[in-house]
Amino acid sequence: MKVIVHGGAGGAPDDPEPRQAVLDDAAAAGASEDDPVDAVEAAVRVLESDERFNAGVGGAVQSDGIVRTDAGVMNSEREAGAAAGMPGVEHAVSVARGVMERTPHVFLNGVHAVDLADDIGVEAEVDLWTERSREQWDDLDSHPEGSPLEHVEWLEDRFGGDPDEHDHDTVGAVAFDGEQFATATSTGGRWLALAGRVGDVPQIGSGFYAAPAGAASATGAGEDIAKTTLTRRAVRHLEDGLDAQAAADRTIEEFAELTDSSAGVIVLDADGNAGDAYNSEAMQTASDSD
Repeated sequence: MKVIVHGGAGGAPDDPEPRQAVLDDAAAAGASEDDPVDAVEAAVRVLESDERFNAGVGGAVQSDGIVRTDAGVMNSEREAGAAAGMPGVEHAVSVARGVMERTPHVFLNGVHAVDLADDIGVEAEVDLWTERSREQWDDLDSHPEGSPLEHVEWLEDRFGGDPDEHDHDTVGAVAFDGEQFATATSTGGRWLALAGRVGDVPQIGSGFYAAPAGAASATGAGEDIAKTTLTRRAVRHLEDGLDAQAAADRTIEEFAELTDSSAGVIVLDADGNAGDAYNSEAMQTASDSD
């Protein structure tokens, strides 16, 4: 099993070495599995449990003071599942897999996705706050109140739309067993995003995409990733004959041409090649094979 994982594209982390060690562990956990979907789930679950990343424990806090998690998973037979807006769910990737394998749908959100988590044995009452997120929340001079538009005005007045450089520490994994691909991406979203906001991560073709030619997982500025369907773009380059690294490079070049934002992408192709590219300050990755 060939596996590549990422820990998000954004600012340079304060603790790159321990983060890299966790990414290495995640890649190894995925590579030890026999099935690609098992591999990406296992890898992402490692990252969701580590508060250094913006997924699961340590996820970003939305404007109403609640941490909500999102994830998506897909294989190269184009079976897919996604779940979003889940308070108290550490392993969003497992809920997304449940949507794919145990329902006739591709996307559930909110309390109903949490209900599904409970039904399939994914713990749904986890404390996702960390010391860092609690301090950030408590350090605010006030907290937004009132209607959604009043929340937006509060955020614009204080932060100009981007309150935290650590927003983009979304995590993801791509796996290939020589025949089938799978991909998964998981996130806690954007710090102080409007309550209920859903970004690119659980949207097929934006945060994640798989097809017979290969698979990709993205991270970065979620709204622009969604508007440019970043992972579908990466896999289309594979379908056009580029290898994984060339496809990743071209995808981020196009993203920079189309937006003023930053993003990163990891890619695997049908020859087992891995590629990654980003236009942010940093993006840590790890790969493994077994």
